[in-house]
Amino acid sequence: MNFTITGEEREVLLKDARETIAAVLENRSAVYDRSAVTWEAAVSGVSALAQPCGVFVTLHKEGRLRGCIGRMASPDPLEKTVRIMAAAAAFQDPRFPPLAGEELDACRIEISALSSMEPCADPRQVTVGVHGLYLVHRGRSGVLLPQVPVEQGWNLDEYLDYICVKAGLPSGSYDEPGAKLFTFTAVVFGE
Repeated sequence: MNFTITGEEREVLLKDARETIAAVLENRSAVYDRSAVTWEAAVSGVSALAQPCGVFVTLHKEGRLRGCIGRMASPDPLEKTVRIMAAAAAFQDPRFPPLAGEELDACRIEISALSSMEPCADPRQVTVGVHGLYLVHRGRSGVLLPQVPVEQGWNLDEYLDYICVKAGLPSGSYDEPGAKLFTFTAVVFGE
């Protein structure tokens, strides 16, 4: 990611995510609010809102995961991708039933805007809390955002083993011939 996300842009994206989910729950069109300055910056392409990048939107309810869906990369502007992923996290995460109307107020929204992925030649160079991981091996794949190992209290070895588990592979598979491990960073912010 070759841009920064200002405090105002972060606030706009979090409000957009919440408004998208609320609009679906209330069966209405979403209404997105922008200041004149933010609107002009987005339209002119100067704002981070207009820049394409991968995004994950995570919902937490009472401190527990309630949904998380994302894209590693997107050709769409950041603001559009956030809206799409917010709806997907609320209603399409196969691990959870669709979000019910009475749950939204209890949910906290977190957004992770991703850098591009870089091949990881040496897994020992992964920095816990800085690098997210994406593993592709034996027709399977898994991704973990940079904040996950910190939230779980994992060290580097645990983090590397869990990316394998997330991909449905045995621990240590990241180091097998043919395994492709990638790292990325993220700008993470939430309500």
